[in-house]
Amino acid sequence: MNENDAPLLEMRHISKDFFGNQVLSDINFSLKKGEILGLVGENGAGKSTLMKILFGMDEIHQTGGFGGDVLMHGQKVEFASPIDALAKGIGMVHQEFSLLPDFTATENILLNREPLKYTWLSEVFGERMNKLDRVQMDDISKRAIGRLNVPLDADMLVSQMPVGHKQFTEIARELSKEASEATEGIKLLVLDEPTAVLSEQEADSLLSAMRKLSEAGIAIIFITHRLQEIIDVCDTIMVMRDGKIIKTVPAKGVVITDIARWMVGRDVNTAQRQAREFDYQKSPVILSMENLWVNMPGETVRNVNLAVHKGEILGIGGMAGQGKLGIPNGAMGLFPAGGKITFEGKQIDLNNPRNFLDAGMAFVSEDRRGVGLLLDETLEWNISFTAMQVQEKYLKKYLGGAIKWRDQDAIEEETENYVKQLEIRCTSTKQKAKELSGGNQQKVCLAKAFAVAPKLLFVSEPTRGIDIGAKSLVLKALRKYNEESGTTIVMISSELEELRAICDRIAIISDGKVFGILPATTDSAEFGLLMVGQTSQLQQGGSV
Repeated sequence: MNENDAPLLEMRHISKDFFGNQVLSDINFSLKKGEILGLVGENGAGKSTLMKILFGMDEIHQTGGFGGDVLMHGQKVEFASPIDALAKGIGMVHQEFSLLPDFTATENILLNREPLKYTWLSEVFGERMNKLDRVQMDDISKRAIGRLNVPLDADMLVSQMPVGHKQFTEIARELSKEASEATEGIKLLVLDEPTAVLSEQEADSLLSAMRKLSEAGIAIIFITHRLQEIIDVCDTIMVMRDGKIIKTVPAKGVVITDIARWMVGRDVNTAQRQAREFDYQKSPVILSMENLWVNMPGETVRNVNLAVHKGEILGIGGMAGQGKLGIPNGAMGLFPAGGKITFEGKQIDLNNPRNFLDAGMAFVSEDRRGVGLLLDETLEWNISFTAMQVQEKYLKKYLGGAIKWRDQDAIEEETENYVKQLEIRCTSTKQKAKELSGGNQQKVCLAKAFAVAPKLLFVSEPTRGIDIGAKSLVLKALRKYNEESGTTIVMISSELEELRAICDRIAIISDGKVFGILPATTDSAEFGLLMVGQTSQLQQGGSV
């Protein structure tokens, strides 16, 4: 076989362990030029580790390397760093953004690769006096954005972008890496959960762009938990479970239930509604919002009026950017807000998170890595820290409380209970949060909130970026916690069917305000009308 006949990429007999914990075993697969491979598996199945090996990440080298071989065009390659992978034409878009907020899209796309132009000062002082070639920068960035066919403003600051546009900026940065003396140009693009933060329309645009890139000869490894996307855009589906490849099949003819069963080894239905009788009208209002506005980039919260009843699970849904994410972030003091919030009959001063924590509220943010977790700390510390700081839980007190000491035994016991209850996959309770998969990090965020025993819990996008099995567990855990503790839950989600699965009522946010509230049992078409700004014929879920 000559080089032209060989696959673009081969990974042969790949294995990896972290300190004796085997996470990958005998992984073998190949990828052809222009092929789109859908890589799926539960969180913790080994997908991210496999891609880190492919991309030459430091984390792999610093933990003993890996077993097996990586080949491109039939030739063995060794990547000491991501720079080596980039030079061979491999680009990777990670789950977490790595953008500079005070730079424009163009400046981020070309960061450290800016074209320069010669000036007269260069004659005197040398190349250090060369200037940025802004015209060429604009041309390169706009060509990369054009390949995505999305309305992304190249001159907009990242800090002012909605989250979907940040994702497109990350992808455009990889597409801008054209062939040069140092690199071979993008041949393979790894997309790790690129649609997790996108609206349905934005996701469709990205899938369309992926098809065009494939037609142009660029191979793509597409990692997502949105299984329908895998079926819609991929040529081949590869399923991982427990560090092994258990199924590789053509995407044509595959259905979602098949993929889900291969992933988790059992039949899964994440959106199946559980029967529940809860009459919110017989329960007092625990939280009310009056004329709430929030200044959160990418979110529109203008005038929210909402009453939440004690003991209910209230869902908040709506289109991207209409305000649903801004409500909990503003209400919990993470972004500037105004208006009036009353909790248990007492008005709470806005713009101070501690006020809401002291009142008995908690928040599981949609940004689990940026807000929800202490990434460099252990599971024990992540789960216990807030409760320790706010409520003085897990502390031994001496001399009438003058001396306080951390109760390590109580912390360990509590953490172990949550690990078991939420099925958190970890090596031990002393493992660092950053070493967990996204789904297991989300479970730690839930455990952290449960540990403070809140009277009311805001939980925002609790299933974003996690696998189908973990979704089911998270939704069941929220429902169980509500029923057993009596905690009121306000759940914000882009997935309507998930809201319908566990909520009592669902409020739809449109143009920064509550456009309507309906019982969760209402037909999904009625919610669709509210999302696009049309009045439903069945608005009887209660007063706004």
